[in-house]
Order: sequence, then structure tokens, then C-alpha cells
Amino acid sequence: MKIRTIVSSLLLIILFSGCKESKTEDTTKANYLDYSKSDDQATGGIKMIPITTPIGKFNVWTKRVGNNPKIKVLLLHGGPGGTHEFFESFDGYFPNESIEYIYYDQLGSYYSDQPTDNSLWTIDRFVDEVEQVRKALKLDNSNFYLMGQSWGGILAMEYALKYQKNLKGLVIANMMASAPAYNKYAEDVLGPMLPKEVFAQIKEFEAKKDYTNPKYMELLYKYYYSEHILRKPVEQWPESINRAFKHLNPDVYVFMQGPSEFGITGDATLKDWDITSKLKTLTIPTLVIGAKYDTMDPKHMEWISKEVQNGRFLYCPNGSHCSQYDDQEHYFPGVISFLKDVDSGNFKKS
Repeated sequence: MKIRTIVSSLLLIILFSGCKESKTEDTTKANYLDYSKSDDQATGGIKMIPITTPIGKFNVWTKRVGNNPKIKVLLLHGGPGGTHEFFESFDGYFPNESIEYIYYDQLGSYYSDQPTDNSLWTIDRFVDEVEQVRKALKLDNSNFYLMGQSWGGILAMEYALKYQKNLKGLVIANMMASAPAYNKYAEDVLGPMLPKEVFAQIKEFEAKKDYTNPKYMELLYKYYYSEHILRKPVEQWPESINRAFKHLNPDVYVFMQGPSEFGITGDATLKDWDITSKLKTLTIPTLVIGAKYDTMDPKHMEWISKEVQNGRFLYCPNGSHCSQYDDQEHYFPGVISFLKDVDSGNFKKS
């Protein structure tokens, strides 16, 4: 009799705890698109956030999609000098899962202020900017997930190294932890995968620093971009990607990344960047995304997931640098599972 009572009590606890969780999910879903109590209702979630820099104050553009008090994902776009438009495919997946996400154009990008002082384009200054944006949006370690892709991955890692106490989770997409390692992968692996005569022509253009030559760009788009940036014929690329490339700020991009697409070279300020020795200090749940055809070495990405203390690796077997477009069947389920596992307390590292 006593055993039966204990079993019945346990069943009731499980039943009602499940109901409570379901009720919370239902409430979140019901309120997901309710902006009526928010200060950005009139602008559809858009906020221009003032930030302070060493040379003065500027404004950066953000746009919130949805409401979820427990999961808020701040998106850090690539480039440098890119835009939030690289992430617009998220609209097809995150809302149905009631995930709140925030588009954000970093300073110098198309929808934000675009000062021309190169002293602004440093990692430390960008990290400080992200922290100012976090405070303005009232994000904290009960709900704040930072997701960076490409250059945004560099920025996300650097932010986490300084401010991981503010984070609930971190997502590093399509970015290695070392510029020299990336350069070696591009030179030793990606370049030789091209037809020999094509790679020779590309290297000839680069040796002459003839980066604006239409033939150079034609070769890149036909043989490199459509294989390693987004695996579709260029004429079939999504409109949002074309718009993002159109809006790229070349001054910021070249200053930090350099003019070549085969690594970070020349006088680019990121060319010696390397944080591989610091990764082990990251303790927060971390998802690292790598793809088979990426410009970044997927094996290095998997290594990052093991080097941090609580990492998980997501492999996109059909994806390239923009796996959020060309391998959505693996990319989005993996990202969504990570966010929900961390939120529910069920996160397990790889």
C-alpha cells in the first residue's frame, strides 16, 4: 500500500510538472508576436541604439523579432562591414519555435552610422559596442545567447572571453579561432581544389593586387563562391544574400579582412589574430557550427567544440560558409535543439 502511494505521488508530480512546462510554452507562443507592451511597438521592433566610442557617439541599428523572456539571440553578422541580411533565412525557422532573435548592424554597416575613421575598426572597440548593445536591450545571463557567423564568430568569441558572465549560451558559426590557421587552410586546401589554370589566374591577379578586375571577380564567383560561400549557382542565390553583398562596406572589410578571399592577408588588422590558447577558459554552453564545403576547416571547428569546457559540434554535410542557406535541414534543427536544451537545463556537450 505504501509503495502504491509513493508511485501515485511520483506520477502526479511528473504529470503536473509536464503541464506546467507546457503551459509556459503555450504562454510564450501566445505572446510571441505581441508588441503592445514594448517601447518599440511603433517601429516594429526597430531600435537605433546610441553607443559611445573613443571619437564620439553614434547609432547602431537593431530589430527585435518576437518575445521570449528566456531565449533572446543577438545575431552578429559577418564581414567585417556586412549586415544582418545574411541572417534573414532565420525568419523561416525561429518564429515557429518562439525563439526571440535580434538583428543588429554593427557600427560601419549599412543600416547603422558609417563613420570613416579607421581607428574604430578594432576587435576591442567592437566588443565594447556589443556590451553597450546588450545593456541597452536589457539582456542578461538568464536569457542572452550570442550567435556570430564568420567575422561575427570572431566577435562572439572575443566577447565571450571578456564577458561570458553575461551569457546563457554562445554559438560560433563558420569561423576558426586562428587567422593563420585559416590562411593555411585556404592556401593549402581550398586553393588547390580549384582547376589549376583557374587558381593560377586568381593568384596572378592577387600578386598584381588587381582585386577590382572584373575577370578576377568572375573567377571567384564562378569557381569559389558558388562552391565554398553558398553552394548554388550565383544566379540562384537568395535575394537577401545578394542584398547583403551589395550593402557590404568595403572600407571596413578591406581594413580588417584584406582584399583577398584566400585568407586574411596584406595589411589587414586581423591577419595575426589567434585565440586558440584561450578557448579552454570558456565555460558557458557553446555550439560550434562547421560545414563540409566551408571556407573554414570543419575539423578545426570540431576541435573548438572540444577545447571549450561545454561545447557541442554541429556538422553541416551539405553546407558551405552560408550553411544557414545551403544546408538548412541540418543547420536549423541543430541550432534550435541547442537553444532549447540550454534553456531546459538538458544541455550535454559532445
